[in-house]
Amino acid sequence: MGSQDIWWSYWYFHLPNYFLSLVFYCLFGRFILGAFLPPDSTNYIYRSFRWLTDWIYRPVAFITPSAMPAILIAPIAAFWIVAIRVVLFMVLYQLGLTPRPQSTG
Repeated sequence: MGSQDIWWSYWYFHLPNYFLSLVFYCLFGRFILGAFLPPDSTNYIYRSFRWLTDWIYRPVAFITPSAMPAILIAPIAAFWIVAIRVVLFMVLYQLGLTPRPQSTG
């Protein structure tokens, strides 16, 4: 199986995993820029991070206790993204739907 085949053969694993990793890194970008910029900043990078991560940020902010500083909501949401990625991998691995190493001999 060539390297092209392994990606397209497991697109249902790679696409959600790629999307979740994109959201994960955008959450950290939001966290870092949020430490320096006001929440209503017109900075286009910060606005794009907010736009890409609001779908996970708002529910996490809702369920997180209010004693937690607002600046820490993004890393907490990143933790939940990692948890979702691990569960996705575990479920697909158990179903035999993830790429597996091939023996060389």
